[in-house]
Amino acid sequence: MTHVNLVDPASSSAAVKPTLDKINGAFGVIPNMFKAVANSSAALNSMWGSFGALSGGKLGSRLGEEIAVAIANVNQCEYCLAAHTALGRKAGASVDEIAAAQVGKSSDPRTQAALTFALKIVRDRAAVSDTDIAALKAAGFDDEGVVEIIAHVALNLFTNYVNVALNVPVDFPAVQLKRVA
Repeated sequence: MTHVNLVDPASSSAAVKPTLDKINGAFGVIPNMFKAVANSSAALNSMWGSFGALSGGKLGSRLGEEIAVAIANVNQCEYCLAAHTALGRKAGASVDEIAAAQVGKSSDPRTQAALTFALKIVRDRAAVSDTDIAALKAAGFDDEGVVEIIAHVALNLFTNYVNVALNVPVDFPAVQLKRVA
């Protein structure tokens, strides 16, 4: 059971209703995560604004989703793993590519570099070295790409923490967490 109320869009406050309407327009439904976050208009607007801004970013939706499944798996966020697996497939990643990204792997060197860097940020609390940045740049990322990867990490930490801490019920097809060596 969730630790906060899931806001009913039909009876939501004027402060969150416009954003919930936008989310409904994008998804055709309002996922439970947004209903939980809608308890705070500031948090909802922050989260939805970040999704919107990053969706138009340089990395592209597919790489963003691959980063998201890797971070969700490490943080054991079943909600985000399920949601971003579905969104990753919609963004053009195959079942095998999403499964590999979930454990931080990719056959594409650029994607592998982004996943390695993103997971290092999560695991080492952002303590990256000059060598880590150089490896990312050698894979084809410029300063904009480096910053955008960090932004994706931050957004996914936000969503993972919301869903795990609040025990938000998963309303996407379930995906099994994987153990990472």
